[in-house]
Amino acid sequence: MFNVIIFGPPGSGKGTQSARIIEKYKLKHLSTGDLLRAEKKSGSELGKEIASLIDNGQLVPDEMVQKMVEATVLNGTQNVGFIFDGFPRTANQAKWLREMLQKIDSKVNVLLNLEVEEEELKKRLMERGIADGRDDDKSRSVVETRLKVYHSQTEPVIDYYKQFKKYQRIDGMGSLDDVFKRICISIDSKMESF
Repeated sequence: MFNVIIFGPPGSGKGTQSARIIEKYKLKHLSTGDLLRAEKKSGSELGKEIASLIDNGQLVPDEMVQKMVEATVLNGTQNVGFIFDGFPRTANQAKWLREMLQKIDSKVNVLLNLEVEEEELKKRLMERGIADGRDDDKSRSVVETRLKVYHSQTEPVIDYYKQFKKYQRIDGMGSLDDVFKRICISIDSKMESF
């Protein structure tokens, strides 16, 4: 399997670019955000717990997320590979993902880090909150909390992947097509050595 992590702060365009990557490279999308939002909507006890965390801009505990990710990967080993969107979010999750993939003789081939200016991120998130009705993007204070959590807890994942030479910086500013071209150049270069 060829596995890609699409990475970056909330609002950097991970979901939008994931759809394009999936179409071109035929990877299976694994979005922890989608998995968590579906559980939140279900109204289950777990969903209520997840809702409380998400609505306050906090991260869901590793154990909950890892169970959902593992089940999805193990049920999809016949795929060309996965694009991990929103996972891993912590260095511990990155280590866990590496060990879990090794059990099925696979690995992360590249981490694509979409870099976008902070004020642009806030603008995108607020616009998305209004357009999509996403509770976690409607409030400026929640958006700011999400970005702080990203910088303090999630950004260190970059260093984890740098040590394995899997990190690729992608300029996330500009048109969707320009960003996608940069992504394709990076993926293609990694696929050559796959």
